[in-house]
Amino acid sequence: MKKSNKVLKLLTVFLLVLLLSGCTQPLRTSKKKTVTNPETGQSITANILCKPTDKKTLDIYEKNKKVLKKDYNIELKKLPECKNYKVMSNGYEGLWTSFFVQPLAWCILKLGTFVKSYGLSLIIVSIIIRLILFPFTKKMAMQSELMKKAQKDMQRIEKKYEGKNDQESMMKKSQEMSMVYKKHGINPMNSCLISFIQIPLLFAFFEAINRTPAIFEDKFLFLQLGTTPMVGISHGNMMYLLLIVLIGATTFFSFKMNAQDTAVNGQMKSMPIIMTVMIIFMGLYMSSALGIYWITTNLFIICQNIMVKRSKKDHGKV
Repeated sequence: MKKSNKVLKLLTVFLLVLLLSGCTQPLRTSKKKTVTNPETGQSITANILCKPTDKKTLDIYEKNKKVLKKDYNIELKKLPECKNYKVMSNGYEGLWTSFFVQPLAWCILKLGTFVKSYGLSLIIVSIIIRLILFPFTKKMAMQSELMKKAQKDMQRIEKKYEGKNDQESMMKKSQEMSMVYKKHGINPMNSCLISFIQIPLLFAFFEAINRTPAIFEDKFLFLQLGTTPMVGISHGNMMYLLLIVLIGATTFFSFKMNAQDTAVNGQMKSMPIIMTVMIIFMGLYMSSALGIYWITTNLFIICQNIMVKRSKKDHGKV
């Protein structure tokens, strides 16, 4: 367990270094007021990677070009066209931006140019990344199934040490839990490692979308990718409500299928509902493009878990 804690600490430090080495900066006026797009409700990004193509969006940046130059060292005329954007077009911007955000933005832009839709490109890139990570994320689904197999043993241990909070009892309980994990081939670290992969991915997509005008200006089906569902719904477009419903439904089922359904941790049973409510609330205020990414990821996870369950049923093992 001590080794696991050390690994977790190292991963935490690594993740913090990545996330703090670069981030999306909202454009603020000289009076420090955040600039937003009145039509989409999107907070305008200052450190964009390429030039806006939409005239109204470009006008917003032109109106604030002095602030861009003075406070953010961004010159619109020096930015590349999004269709010509290359990784490192703007030079080195730190570990996080240069090795995660910029390559991801480039992939979405290039594929979007090919398929004539940045929304479709976003979905395809999300699926490709998930396929690359499939060997790792599959382990998480396998761990959930193994935890269900260990349910009776874990319930027995919990009942055995119920009400015993002294140090000796806690040590014995921990040892017996470790033996159950070993017996069923459970590695608690697998779920932690996958979580550390998921979080940077979400942030990378968030930044790649918000820092690339060609992406957040584009439309997919009846959705404007830079518009938040809250603004879209307030403007009478019910397609954004459908987006929220899909975000909620796919989130619930993905968490439900991954839930370690045991009586050992009763509070875990309500986790899918709690997480779904949280994600729905967040989804109302994040760009539609990020919502599409989230739905795509959830659908992939659901399909992945179905495959794992079928494998268990067909072969009698996970």
